[in-house]
Amino acid sequence: MEQEVTANRTDVLTDIHPCYQIDDFSYVLTRTPSVICIILYTFLLLLSVVTTSGNLLVIISIFYFKQLHTPTNSLILSLAVADLLVGVLVFPFSMVFSLSSCLYHENIFCKVRGSFDITLSTCSILNLCCISIDRYYAVCQPLTYRSKINHHVVMIMILLSWSGSALIGIGVMIAGLSNDKCEERCLIDVLMANTIGPILSFYVPVIIMLCIYLKIFLVAQKQARSIQNTTCQSLKSRATVSKMERKATKTLATVLGVFLLCWTPFFLCMTFLPFTNNSVPVPVIETLNWLTLSNSMLNPFIYAFFYSWFRSILKLCS
Repeated sequence: MEQEVTANRTDVLTDIHPCYQIDDFSYVLTRTPSVICIILYTFLLLLSVVTTSGNLLVIISIFYFKQLHTPTNSLILSLAVADLLVGVLVFPFSMVFSLSSCLYHENIFCKVRGSFDITLSTCSILNLCCISIDRYYAVCQPLTYRSKINHHVVMIMILLSWSGSALIGIGVMIAGLSNDKCEERCLIDVLMANTIGPILSFYVPVIIMLCIYLKIFLVAQKQARSIQNTTCQSLKSRATVSKMERKATKTLATVLGVFLLCWTPFFLCMTFLPFTNNSVPVPVIETLNWLTLSNSMLNPFIYAFFYSWFRSILKLCS
C-alpha cells in the first residue's frame, strides 16, 4: 500500500516537473533526465549566461567611459550589479532547487535560494525607485537637480537600497525557519512571508514609482508645449537638455514597465494564493517565477536599444 501511494505521488510530481522524481519520499533530480528536461535546463542555462554577460557589459561600460560617471548611471550600475548577481547566484540555485521541489520539501538550501531571490529582486525594485526619484528632480526641478542629486546622495540611496533589501530577505528567511518549528503554521510568519514582505518589497515601491513617473509625464508634456511655443534663440540649449532628460526618463520608464510585466503576475499570485481555496498549478507558479528572473536579462537589451554608449561597448567587445 505504501509503495502504491509512493508511485501515485511520483506520477503526480513527474507531471509537475519533468526533471524530478520521488526517491524514498525525497523530491530529487532524475538520474536519467528526459529530452524535455535537457531542453529545459539548456534554455535556463542560456538565460543565466545571457543575464550574466549582458549586465557585466553594462557594468564595464559605465566603468570604462568616464563621461558616464554620473549620479543616474551610478544607480543604473547598482541595478546592473543586482541583476548580475541574479544570473550568478539565483539562476543556478533555482535550477538545482526548483520552486516545485521546494514546495514538496523545503530544506535549508531552498530557504537560501528564496532569500537570495527576495533580496536581489527587492534590491532591483528599490534601485528603480531611487532612479525614479533621480528622474523626478532632473525633469521637474532641473535648476536644483545637481545640488540635490549628487554622488554623495546617490551613494546613500544605493546603501539604503541594498541594506533594506537584505533586511527584508533575511527577515523572510528567518520567518520561514521559525515556521518549521511550529506545530501549526505561525500566523506572524505567514503574514511576513505572504503579506508584509510583498508589501514592503513590491507594492509600496511600485506605487511610489508609478506616482512619480505620472508626475514626470505631466511635467514633460508641459515642458514640450512650452518649448514648441517658444522661438527665443537663448532657449535652444535648454530645449536640448530637456530633450535629453526626457529621453533618459523614457528609457528608465521602459525599464520600469518591463519590470512590472515580469514581476506583477508572480506577486499577485503569491499574495492572493493563501486566501483562495483552489490551489494554483505548480507549473504556473514555476513559470511565473522564471518570468520574474528573466527580467534581469531584459534590462541590458533595453539599454542597448536606447543608449548609444552601450552600443559602443558592444562594438568594442565584438
